[in-house]
Amino acid sequence: MRNRLHSLLLTSVLLALALSTAPAVAAGGGGGGGGGGGGEGAADSARINADPDLKAGMDAVKAEQWDKAIARLNAYVARKPRDADAWNELAHAYRKSGDLDNAFKGYDKALQIDPKHRNAHEYLGEAYLQAGDLARAEAQLRTLDKLCFLPCEQYTDLKEDIRRYKADHPVASR
Repeated sequence: MRNRLHSLLLTSVLLALALSTAPAVAAGGGGGGGGGGGGEGAADSARINADPDLKAGMDAVKAEQWDKAIARLNAYVARKPRDADAWNELAHAYRKSGDLDNAFKGYDKALQIDPKHRNAHEYLGEAYLQAGDLARAEAQLRTLDKLCFLPCEQYTDLKEDIRRYKADHPVASR
């Protein structure tokens, strides 16, 4: 009975989603998602390009120039402390540079601003794996499972990272 209700609910949601997006697709609509949903839409690009520190910081992230990213994103969040996306990217740069203490602080800031920031939850889970804390990484995966009605990229990516971690650390996964 439960499976049938779940299937019916899922079908209804998918149908509603398809019907609600059809006019936007036909009209050429679309764009990126907010709330740390991933993807860079026109609004995100405009926001990034409007600030030289944010643009340079994001360019440095894409080029994996972590020290430059950290410097420019720190300058940006000093002026725009309520930008959860910027805190998440700053924390990401710290994590990739090996500075987990500052990475955890940045993810905490991002999630204080936006508790449903899916990218921050995914990256925080990755940071926990980097620190060897499988239980906390799995807690982030459970949070993403609740935030993503249907499986989302962040959930799928973190789940795969956890699977690989367990395969590489069989003792830790017991």
